[in-house]
Amino acid sequence: MPDRVLLVEGRDDRYVVDHIRRRSPPLPDFEIVDKGGIDPLLASIGVELKAPGRQAVGIIVDANDDIEARWSAVKDRVSRAGIALGDRDPNGTVVRGAALEPDVGLWIMPDNRSPGELEDFIADMIPKDDSVWPLSRAYIDGIPAESRLFNPKKEKRAKVHAWLAARERPRPMGLAIRAGDLEVGGDLCTQLATWLRQLFGPSADR
Repeated sequence: MPDRVLLVEGRDDRYVVDHIRRRSPPLPDFEIVDKGGIDPLLASIGVELKAPGRQAVGIIVDANDDIEARWSAVKDRVSRAGIALGDRDPNGTVVRGAALEPDVGLWIMPDNRSPGELEDFIADMIPKDDSVWPLSRAYIDGIPAESRLFNPKKEKRAKVHAWLAARERPRPMGLAIRAGDLEVGGDLCTQLATWLRQLFGPSADR
């Protein structure tokens, strides 16, 4: 059983984090576990925290419409396992466990501050001088309201996927990171890598 695990909601999250890890300066080893949705993830937190030999557990979830509600949901599950998360850190929360407890980390997409989801994080990785990104946004903005089949709250997601579809070789988000279409050197991506390093690095050793 791995001693360091990162729990994520789905496959896209797993691939995105994995390819950020591959393209970033060396990061500690940890296993990424796709829980297949927010409800299974929340339900698994207690078991994951109490797994034998577990040294660190990271959790990445989408804020969606209400970051405070998402923070409270995760904090409640962690507290049931006897660990207090304390206050939410805008740089990504990391709590050091007691002698027999794992370290725990929480990152709420996109930036620990705002409503949103993985695609909002990905939008920040699009090169600032990219000429297609404004056109992709304009394309989605130009779809009449009566013809929009996507949830209005998922507009950023539609724009990101329109941009991905317009690449020379359209790819899913994770592969776009691997191919270099998306940049890993921006502030937000660097902040995520720093959080992963703090959570899973040498200080997590027992």
